[in-house]
Amino acid sequence: MRKEQFKTLLRFFKVLADESRLKIVGILANQECSVEELAALMQLKEPTVSHHLAKLKEVNLVTMRPDGNSRLYQLDSEALEKISQEIFTPGNIASLISQIDTEAWESKVLNNYLESNPTSLDGVQRLKEIPVSRKKRLVILKWLSTKFELEVEYSEQMVNEILGRYHPDYLTLQRELVSYKFIQRKDGIYCRNLQDGEC
Repeated sequence: MRKEQFKTLLRFFKVLADESRLKIVGILANQECSVEELAALMQLKEPTVSHHLAKLKEVNLVTMRPDGNSRLYQLDSEALEKISQEIFTPGNIASLISQIDTEAWESKVLNNYLESNPTSLDGVQRLKEIPVSRKKRLVILKWLSTKFELEVEYSEQMVNEILGRYHPDYLTLQRELVSYKFIQRKDGIYCRNLQDGEC
């Protein structure tokens, strides 16, 4: 989502984040009204209604046309549809999080469960413990799966040696990696799964 679209969306929601304005939009969706009529319907003072209408006009939700000495307001349904088509698409809404680190939680889990291994010369981190929480365990298993090269076949002994570098209970880790399909076992040979579940 472009910055200008984001600002438009933000202004739109700020304007509609008011109960009176939402009610005015609802009334104007059904009929044209003057400030006086809206004030009577909403049980508000005319200057208050005028203020709300000005805010709604800022985001092009209402239009005004003169009618003798008064002005009639109505919902601009075309502008509402345009905003809906341009901004409220699933892709645009999803792009709102493009500036957010979606892997921040996974990083936090890794930081909490990994520690430096003082006996390792190559800076290998060790797993403090295997998480009890399934969701956290999946983060750890995903991280462990990256320790295996794609398209490389490993014997059970090699898998155990690799996992043993990170935690003494390598058999549980091996079982979990296979169970959650991070690695695949066939005829005693292990390999890291690709996205489609094949080695």
